Order: sequence, then structure tokens, then C-alpha cells
Amino acid sequence: MEFCPKCKSMMMPANNIFKCRKCGFEKEIKDGFISKTDIKEREVVVLEGREMGMPTTRAICEDCGNNVAYWWLRQLRAADESEVRFFRCTKCGKTWRQYN
Repeated sequence: MEFCPKCKSMMMPANNIFKCRKCGFEKEIKDGFISKTDIKEREVVVLEGREMGMPTTRAICEDCGNNVAYWWLRQLRAADESEVRFFRCTKCGKTWRQYN
């Protein structure tokens, strides 16, 4: 990674030179700049059915009385407000939320 000596912006490689997008300053790449990315096949896991692959906690479902639920957090309001915790019953699938 190179930074422009004039405006301090990040310079981008192009055709054996680093070029500043902001002021246009150019610098020759002396050491050789090679970037390779090998894309390999990867296995994708698909979760089906009731097993959701999420953490569980003790929370009582008002519908069925089960005391185990999946949980996750979401930021629904402004960034300076607390997150909302969602629960989903592992038995009946009812979803509810808890504000902190």
C-alpha cells in the first residue's frame, strides 16, 4: 500500500505505476506488484427444519411453556440506542422481542 507524498491519499496500482486518485501523482512500482487470488470450491451449509444453528438460552415461551429459545440481536433504532434481543421458541417457533 502506498500513500501519495503530496496529498496523503491512498495510491492505487495500475500498469506498473501507483497513481493517486485525488491529485494524479504517479510513482513507478519498482519491486513488482503482483496480487493473486485463488478461488477454491467451498462447501455451503444449508440449515433446514427447526435446527437453526443459532445460540440458545433459557427463556419461557408464553404460548407453549417451553423454556429454551434461540436468540439474536438486531439494531432497530438509532445507533446510540440499545439493541433489541429477539427470541424464537425451539418447540413451537413463536418469536418475541425484549427491549433493554
